[in-house]
Amino acid sequence: MENILIRNANENDAEAIARIYNHYILNTVITFEEETVSNQEIASRIKEIKSASLPYLVVEQNGEVFGFAYAGKWKSRSAYRYAVESSVYLDPGLVGEGFGSQLYVSLLDQLREMGVHTVIGGVALPNPASVRLHKKLGFTKVAEFHEQLKL
Repeated sequence: MENILIRNANENDAEAIARIYNHYILNTVITFEEETVSNQEIASRIKEIKSASLPYLVVEQNGEVFGFAYAGKWKSRSAYRYAVESSVYLDPGLVGEGFGSQLYVSLLDQLREMGVHTVIGGVALPNPASVRLHKKLGFTKVAEFHEQLKL
């Protein structure tokens, strides 16, 4: 693919982002959401991330957005201000082409420049492609959440 551009997202990208994200809501468990989200909800989320001075990026070709990545606050307490949780999503037809890596590297570069110390990448298992991507980018597995207390 030629003419690839990674840039900061804006509210005008909400429709393309919602289309990509809703695919994952409907067909996987990786989003941890159970209902699809509207373009307006995505626009609100973009605004929220950016108002926290955190990056929200899109990757596009010839003006068509086909992936996005962002970092959100890990926890609200002040001691966590240097820790974020990352998310990266691509059009499902383009997974495995290297665009997720490019997008993630751009996100990590921005976070590094901002002085962020810890980036948490949660992976819903099984997801070998995501595990490989995180490992390739230098992430280390530090925890695995299970149903700890079944009520």
